[in-house]
Amino acid sequence: MILSYCTNIHPAETWLETLDALQTHVLTVRDRLLANGDQPAGKPFPIGLRLSAIAARELLEGDNLPRFADWLAENNSYVFTINGFPYGSFHGTRVKEQVFLPDWTSPERIEYTKRLFEILAKIAPKSSGGSVSTLPGSHKTFHAEEEPIRKNLISLAHYIEDLSQKHQIDLHLGLEPEPLGHFENTAETLAFFERLNIQAGESPIIRERIGLNFDSCHFAIEFDDAAASLDAIHSYGGIRLSKIHLSNALSLNPANPVAINAIRGFDEPTYFHQVIARRPDKSLERFLDLPVFLSAVDSGETKATDFEEARVHFHIPLDAQPTSPLGSTHNHVEETLAWCQKHPNACQHFEIETYTWGVLPGNLQRPVEEQIAAEYRWVLDQLRSSSTDH
Repeated sequence: MILSYCTNIHPAETWLETLDALQTHVLTVRDRLLANGDQPAGKPFPIGLRLSAIAARELLEGDNLPRFADWLAENNSYVFTINGFPYGSFHGTRVKEQVFLPDWTSPERIEYTKRLFEILAKIAPKSSGGSVSTLPGSHKTFHAEEEPIRKNLISLAHYIEDLSQKHQIDLHLGLEPEPLGHFENTAETLAFFERLNIQAGESPIIRERIGLNFDSCHFAIEFDDAAASLDAIHSYGGIRLSKIHLSNALSLNPANPVAINAIRGFDEPTYFHQVIARRPDKSLERFLDLPVFLSAVDSGETKATDFEEARVHFHIPLDAQPTSPLGSTHNHVEETLAWCQKHPNACQHFEIETYTWGVLPGNLQRPVEEQIAAEYRWVLDQLRSSSTDH
């Protein structure tokens, strides 16, 4: 098991900005972990890199990539995974649905992802292999045709296979289901992969190179049981678990007016905060964004008392519970880690992903390196606890 945190928490769009974030924040986190005994002394430090399209292109120019490889060696670190979901700006501006663009119908998305794999093929250790996570094809509101998405993914799989053979390294792409994505829950994920494999003629290359990035926050928002989802994904036709994102969502009782008022503090304009609400009969209602949900409740269009629970796509730190009456889906993360310990060969790439640090309410905010180190400690404590239980 390789555990890192995703550097998409640090604002950076150019390669120089990205390198500065690595030098400023990542090495500080590493040193905190070393001091706490959470990173073994002398063991190379794994980095979960986020590269924008601009940064990826710049990194491949001139001698930037060899120099970065030297930097990694000098700092006893390595990159084994890249977050290739956000193509462009990801902080300090309205991201919302733009994070799904360009989608997998677009040549820009293909070329960007190819660059990320070209980078990984040259710098990731052969012992770890290299993974890239990406969006689940498109967003439902784009009404994208699925056949071109599948065609582009099949083409990319062969590109990844060629790179893997050339560099003798295991490379794989992880599609990341997200609320209101082209496929978003367990059932839709299984159905999509079935159609993908049929179109690819059941090619073993597709099964090896195109897998799933299981984000515990996203599946929790869908009210999908973690163990049941992972069992279904792992056993169904051999869908590869490319990477697991360890992340936590908000939850609330919509029938409680105090909870509705408290969730307003998380309504911010940068990111999509999709809401899924569940009725007592277990049926679900989806809302595009938190302000859409709040508007529907305020106007009376949605009767909040019809629901027993709502979950909100707002990543909060793994170790920090929001103030009552709000809750979180941390049990889903615990169940995900427990399942992984029961299936130690199912997935090797793990990444803590709480990119919302810059928009967290004040009572949840602390120095970013302190937060990340605390999240590492929480995960390691969960693993130790789960290991003792089993």
